[in-house]
Amino acid sequence: MIDVTTLSAAGLPAELAAVGVPVHSSGDGPVVAIDRGGVDGVDLPAVLDARWCERQGFTGKAAQILVLRSPNAATGAAPAPDVVLVGLGPVAALAGDKGRETVRRAAAGFVRSAGSGGTALLALPDVAGVPAADVAAAAAEGGSLASYRFDGYRSADPSPGLSALVLRGGDPVAVAEGAARGAQVARSVALARDLVNEPAGSLTPERFADVVSERFASNPAISVEVWDEARITDERLGGLLGVAAGSERPPRLVRVEYRPDDPFEFDGRVPHLALVGKGITFDSGGLSIKPAAGMETMKTDMGGAAAVLAALEAVAAMGGRTPITAWAPMTENLPSGTAIKPGDVLTTRSGKTIEVLNTDAEGRLILADGLALAVEAGPDAVIDLATLTGAAVVALGKEIAGLLGNDEELVATVQAAGARAGEPLWPLPLHEDYSAHIESEVADMKNTGRPGQAGTISAALLLQEFVSDVPWAHLDIAGPSRTDDNRGYNSKGGTGFGVRTLVALATSEEFARWLATRPRD
Repeated sequence: MIDVTTLSAAGLPAELAAVGVPVHSSGDGPVVAIDRGGVDGVDLPAVLDARWCERQGFTGKAAQILVLRSPNAATGAAPAPDVVLVGLGPVAALAGDKGRETVRRAAAGFVRSAGSGGTALLALPDVAGVPAADVAAAAAEGGSLASYRFDGYRSADPSPGLSALVLRGGDPVAVAEGAARGAQVARSVALARDLVNEPAGSLTPERFADVVSERFASNPAISVEVWDEARITDERLGGLLGVAAGSERPPRLVRVEYRPDDPFEFDGRVPHLALVGKGITFDSGGLSIKPAAGMETMKTDMGGAAAVLAALEAVAAMGGRTPITAWAPMTENLPSGTAIKPGDVLTTRSGKTIEVLNTDAEGRLILADGLALAVEAGPDAVIDLATLTGAAVVALGKEIAGLLGNDEELVATVQAAGARAGEPLWPLPLHEDYSAHIESEVADMKNTGRPGQAGTISAALLLQEFVSDVPWAHLDIAGPSRTDDNRGYNSKGGTGFGVRTLVALATSEEFARWLATRPRD
């Protein structure tokens, strides 16, 4: 991905290809959002001609781009940078969390339009209610992620793209701090995207676990434990073993601990957050096999595990002070003579039994074991991420994740973190009466609800059976974990959705305080 740097002194970076100028929309036409002197050494327009802009179709609305090519390009004179007008929408709307996301998308549009090769300089606008460091972080995230490519399997060399994005704002120290933070978050999101985009034939459960071990090997604050099939059997992870039974590839369970040197402590108590991610490295549906088209993107069914592990990496790199334990059960879900069959009953880690009526509802089976393990570790809260139900996509589309949980404060806090991070989450109710949807004739519960009714809720109700009374939030990311389009700062394929929300939570002192001091029964 593109490098992100900042300029604190006057002058311009070498090999400058483009300068991004933020522009507001208004009733009188587009308005430049920075002082003309905001970028030394470049002849920027002080005032935009409204009629000329109208003829170009440029109004300054959010994420709109207009490239003004350098006149030197046609004369053969020394190259001058292109000027790129970057729309932000009305000034009154550039505020708070919505303003952060506008900056992310504006920076993404700028990077996508700034051509190939060289450096691009983006002048940062003011965002009401958002510190300069956070504005820079948002720009670094959006610009970096827009430059992401997954090209390892292409025979032709990819286009070079820009070499660097330089950010300039009013407070150089704050801008530098925010840019570094945003660039780190983007790198970790890129890790999640790489894992999701990797073909299932190469990212087997064993290889997935190895990648995690290799990635964290040099960080003394992080320890990784990988459970093989024998250990999984000894630990009675019946849900994971049941799903894995149809594959020749053995399952894995990865446990990652992050223990910072200087953890938060409130009233003598150190907070502890547990994360659980679904790691189905390929989902055929098992014997309840999917149609061919439904399998085309099923290498992405480990997006929850990828997001959890990538977020932990970012938190550690940024010096987060909340201890975290992450659990990632990993397996393929394939049909064979040894695969579980509809009607089979699995005994999970907790001792609770699940009747499997549809082997394509497998994510909740491995999460049952992961959640039970997480709760046994004694955390103050558990958050799980999973590409769990198609019903979530029907209800919320491809850009919004479902959010459910057993603690209203935790759910509200997670939703607010998602809004700050630009990852929209929408709460759905854990309607108690719908527990009847998963009642089994022969076991404690069944793994499917009633056809066509509240599939996301019934799946979450099953998961709730394994968290006891620990505060818990469940993110169903089946929709936004993958995109079919190159749009904004997302490229076709895995998005890394959930990484930024978890980082926002796990680096928040306020959230750490809530974990450590909330009333307990």
